[in-house]
Amino acid sequence: MRTSKFIALAVISGLSTGAFAATEVIHQQGRAFSAESINVKKGEPLTFLNDDSVPHNIMSASKGNEFNLGSQAPGSSVDVVFKEAGDVKVICAIHPRMKMTINVVD
Repeated sequence: MRTSKFIALAVISGLSTGAFAATEVIHQQGRAFSAESINVKKGEPLTFLNDDSVPHNIMSASKGNEFNLGSQAPGSSVDVVFKEAGDVKVICAIHPRMKMTINVVD
């Protein structure tokens, strides 16, 4: 009986981990994004994780996919879901050299 509960728990944990693994993560470290460009599907989350020792303010003014995460403290993460297909230009309002493009596809 204990073995079957352990196996059931392992299967459920594996499914949960697999569900979370689909989320793409953009790291912020050394005052830079971990990628200059990335493709994501419309409606799927993209996580912005601040691995840096300083705050960042990640934002986009791209039509249909506007967002502003505000001051994101070191160690914090925020998910963004894009509603419209197309290119999304992303910047850090604090560090102007931090730029990237997200290609949102249907």
